[in-house]
Amino acid sequence: MAFTSGRTASAMNYEPAFPSLLVTADRLEAQGAFAEAQRAVLDPDPDTVKDLQQLLRATGIGVVAHYYMAPEIQGALLACDWPHINISDSLVMADKAVQMAAAGVKGILVLGVDFMSENVRSLLDASGHRELPVWRAATSAISCSLAEAAESPAYLSYLTKAAKTPRSVHVIYVNTSLTTKAAAEARLPTITCTSANVVATVLQCFAQIPDGHVWFGPDTYMGRNVACLLETLVQRGDAAVRSVHPDFDAARLTRVLPRFHYFEAGNCIVHHMFGDQVASRVRRDYGDALITAHLEVPGAMFGLALEAQGLGRGVAGSTSDILRFVQARVGDALATNSPQRLRVVLGTEVGLVTCLVHQVQQQLAAQAGNDVSVEVIFPVASEAIVVSDDKQLPVIPGAATGEGCSLEGGCATCPYMKMNHIDAVLDVLTACSRQNYDYLRGFAAARLLASGDAEGSVQRALQPILAMRQFSKTHRLADALVQRALHQTLLE
Repeated sequence: MAFTSGRTASAMNYEPAFPSLLVTADRLEAQGAFAEAQRAVLDPDPDTVKDLQQLLRATGIGVVAHYYMAPEIQGALLACDWPHINISDSLVMADKAVQMAAAGVKGILVLGVDFMSENVRSLLDASGHRELPVWRAATSAISCSLAEAAESPAYLSYLTKAAKTPRSVHVIYVNTSLTTKAAAEARLPTITCTSANVVATVLQCFAQIPDGHVWFGPDTYMGRNVACLLETLVQRGDAAVRSVHPDFDAARLTRVLPRFHYFEAGNCIVHHMFGDQVASRVRRDYGDALITAHLEVPGAMFGLALEAQGLGRGVAGSTSDILRFVQARVGDALATNSPQRLRVVLGTEVGLVTCLVHQVQQQLAAQAGNDVSVEVIFPVASEAIVVSDDKQLPVIPGAATGEGCSLEGGCATCPYMKMNHIDAVLDVLTACSRQNYDYLRGFAAARLLASGDAEGSVQRALQPILAMRQFSKTHRLADALVQRALHQTLLE
């Protein structure tokens, strides 16, 4: 591996392979069209912020948004002086919505794809807030390639195979619809996971269910990367294995690996773009950079970040892991009291840059007089955008030439998330302030599943989420889930 140490980009003359955004305490400098598109919306329009803040205060609406939301929306939200705003991953969005409801908000606006608003709606219902309205920022469906993969006949066949295998547990990525969660729970014991706790969840299933099988899905890359990570731990020995789970050593982990299964036909179209070509260019041109990769990216990019992580120069994990890693490295740089430019390859959806820049600038501004900067590198060709007249998707991944946005190179931006637009956010809040409920009806989050037993299906869909909540609190699987796996009635 060609990672180098002791060098900073300020000491090098190079032509960047990818666009980048230089972040200091008080300014942003963009290199390349893609980076410029991000920089342009990171500094929100003051009038938009003023309107948004006034509407939020007037309506008492809480807002939960995903990390991958359009930068123009995230920037405006972060600039608002309103306590009921949260930008996070999909599971925390629902948790924060429940907290906002308890704090007395008059409604929740969910900015994300449709399964996120479904989750918020259902968890609010389960928490005693059934009458609290939940709105989206679009009247049309906002889908997700990964969630769609889990609703395919292939995934149902995968679940059927799992349900025919004794001592099986299904670990399902939380980024799936309630329909999928209900269908899974009806077939075999199911627990949801996030990218942050997937490894811990998988290992705990093996720890509490002797000779058990764990079936993960629907994200193929995440499943493959979890297997890769576990194999890497085995190679590093007992101490490395026990640092992740105290009940395992290298020998025991080796024994359970053949019983870890993952679905092989599901992916996020954005993370799918971080393929071999991107990884090769990162390795070639960014040997001194900090490498980050989300668990959903393909193996080449994930392996690169995992290798860098072993050298203390990278992280392979969740969005929260990436943010914490960068925060720690910026803190280390500030502690040296010497000029430094940290280079960070952002191996995930570009929407994370908003929270990343906000976090970095807060750190740098808190220590006056420092000479530390952070160069956020987007592993995507500068030509990988097309500007359109579509208000929902003004910046589209993929150049007219077809270059820089293919199965071998990164687009780094999710078109589904970008179907949430700041104008729609303001329209919904304006309608709330005028109590225009006929208009708002089209923006309401779905409550029931498309099922003859809709309420029963919702309860089944919530069980995997509640199982994960208990695991998060106790670090053990619920006895009922374990007993069901040990004594499950197998499908014929």
